[in-house]
Amino acid sequence: MNLRAMIVDDEELARRGLRVRLQRAGVTVVGECVNGTEALEAIPRLSPDVVFLDIKMPEMSGLQVAEAMDTDRLPHVIFVTAFDDFAIQAFDVHALDYILKPIDDDRLAAALVRSEERRVGKECRS
Repeated sequence: MNLRAMIVDDEELARRGLRVRLQRAGVTVVGECVNGTEALEAIPRLSPDVVFLDIKMPEMSGLQVAEAMDTDRLPHVIFVTAFDDFAIQAFDVHALDYILKPIDDDRLAAALVRSEERRVGKECRS
Protein backbone atom coordinates (compact mmCIF):
# COMPACT_ATOMS: atom_id res chain seq x y z
CA MET A 1 0.00 0.00 0.00
CA ASN A 2 1.45 3.36 -1.03
CA LEU A 3 -0.76 5.61 1.09
CA ARG A 4 0.68 8.64 2.88
CA ALA A 5 -1.31 9.35 6.04
CA MET A 6 -1.60 12.03 8.68
CA ILE A 7 -3.07 11.44 12.14
CA VAL A 8 -4.88 14.22 13.97
CA ASP A 9 -5.89 13.42 17.56
CA ASP A 10 -5.38 15.24 20.83
CA GLU A 11 -4.70 11.97 22.70
CA GLU A 12 -1.14 10.67 22.38
CA LEU A 13 -2.12 7.09 23.16
CA ALA A 14 -4.73 7.12 20.38
CA ARG A 15 -2.20 8.54 17.89
CA ARG A 16 0.38 5.92 18.84
CA GLY A 17 -2.08 3.03 18.51
CA LEU A 18 -3.28 4.19 15.11
CA ARG A 19 0.28 4.86 13.93
CA VAL A 20 1.32 1.30 14.80
CA ARG A 21 -1.68 -0.17 12.98
CA LEU A 22 -1.09 1.97 9.90
CA GLN A 23 2.60 1.13 9.75
CA ARG A 24 1.79 -2.60 10.04
CA ALA A 25 -0.50 -2.15 7.03
CA GLY A 26 2.32 -0.58 5.02
CA VAL A 27 1.01 2.99 5.25
CA THR A 28 3.56 5.79 5.56
CA VAL A 29 2.63 8.17 8.39
CA VAL A 30 3.92 11.55 7.19
CA GLY A 31 2.78 13.54 10.22
CA GLU A 32 0.84 13.73 13.45
CA CYS A 33 -0.98 16.72 14.89
CA VAL A 34 -2.56 17.27 18.29
CA ASN A 35 -5.18 19.81 17.17
CA GLY A 36 -7.00 21.20 14.17
CA THR A 37 -4.91 24.34 13.85
CA GLU A 38 -1.73 22.27 13.50
CA ALA A 39 -3.48 20.00 11.02
CA LEU A 40 -4.61 22.83 8.75
CA GLU A 41 -1.03 24.10 8.63
CA ALA A 42 0.53 20.68 8.07
CA ILE A 43 -1.86 19.16 5.51
CA PRO A 44 -0.89 21.43 2.57
CA ARG A 45 2.80 21.16 3.47
CA LEU A 46 2.90 17.35 3.84
CA SER A 47 0.30 16.43 1.19
CA PRO A 48 -1.08 13.25 2.77
CA ASP A 49 -3.36 11.03 0.72
CA VAL A 50 -5.54 10.42 3.75
CA VAL A 51 -6.10 12.21 7.06
CA PHE A 52 -7.32 10.31 10.12
CA LEU A 53 -9.25 12.88 12.15
CA ASP A 54 -10.61 12.67 15.67
CA ILE A 55 -13.97 14.42 16.05
CA LYS A 56 -13.70 15.98 19.50
CA MET A 57 -10.55 18.01 20.05
CA PRO A 58 -9.91 21.26 21.89
CA GLU A 59 -10.20 24.54 19.96
CA MET A 60 -11.36 23.05 16.65
CA SER A 61 -13.30 19.85 16.03
CA GLY A 62 -12.40 17.37 13.34
CA LEU A 63 -15.54 18.41 11.48
CA GLN A 64 -14.35 22.03 11.48
CA VAL A 65 -10.95 20.91 10.19
CA ALA A 66 -12.57 18.99 7.32
CA GLU A 67 -14.74 21.98 6.45
CA ALA A 68 -11.74 24.34 6.45
CA MET A 69 -9.44 22.22 4.27
CA ASP A 70 -8.47 23.51 0.84
CA THR A 71 -10.84 21.78 -1.56
CA ASP A 72 -8.38 22.01 -4.46
CA ARG A 73 -6.13 19.41 -2.86
CA LEU A 74 -8.44 17.64 -0.46
CA PRO A 75 -7.02 14.42 1.01
CA HIS A 76 -9.38 11.62 1.90
CA VAL A 77 -10.77 12.09 5.39
CA ILE A 78 -11.40 9.15 7.68
CA PHE A 79 -12.84 10.08 11.05
CA VAL A 80 -11.66 7.95 13.97
CA THR A 81 -13.70 8.71 17.05
CA ALA A 82 -15.39 7.32 20.14
CA PHE A 83 -18.62 9.16 19.24
CA ASP A 84 -21.12 7.59 16.87
CA ASP A 85 -23.47 10.59 16.84
CA PHE A 86 -21.45 12.67 14.32
CA ALA A 87 -21.47 10.24 11.39
CA ILE A 88 -24.04 12.09 9.27
CA GLN A 89 -22.17 15.38 9.71
CA ALA A 90 -18.91 13.61 8.83
CA PHE A 91 -20.28 12.44 5.50
CA ASP A 92 -21.67 15.93 4.87
CA VAL A 93 -18.04 17.14 4.82
CA HIS A 94 -17.11 14.36 2.36
CA ALA A 95 -15.63 11.82 4.76
CA LEU A 96 -14.43 8.64 3.12
CA ASP A 97 -15.15 6.63 6.26
CA TYR A 98 -16.08 6.83 9.93
CA ILE A 99 -14.38 4.40 12.32
CA LEU A 100 -15.35 4.05 15.95
CA LYS A 101 -12.85 3.64 18.78
CA PRO A 102 -11.72 1.18 19.91
CA ILE A 103 -10.56 0.56 16.35
CA ASP A 104 -11.51 -2.74 14.76
CA ASP A 105 -8.61 -3.94 12.59
CA ASP A 106 -10.90 -5.30 9.85
CA ARG A 107 -12.79 -2.00 9.68
CA LEU A 108 -9.52 -0.06 9.43
CA ALA A 109 -8.25 -2.41 6.71
CA ALA A 110 -11.43 -1.89 4.67
CA ALA A 111 -11.10 1.91 4.98
CA LEU A 112 -7.47 1.72 3.85
CA VAL A 113 -8.40 -0.36 0.81
CA ARG A 114 -11.13 2.15 -0.11
CA SER A 115 -8.69 5.05 0.25
CA GLU A 116 -6.03 3.31 -1.84
CA GLU A 117 -8.56 2.46 -4.56
CA ARG A 118 -9.67 6.09 -4.77
CA ARG A 119 -6.09 7.35 -4.77
CA VAL A 120 -5.12 5.02 -7.62
CA GLY A 121 -8.32 5.87 -9.53
CA LYS A 122 -7.61 9.58 -9.15
CA GLU A 123 -4.05 9.12 -10.48
CA CYS A 124 -5.37 7.24 -13.50
CA ARG A 125 -7.80 10.08 -14.33
CA SER A 126 -5.06 12.71 -14.06
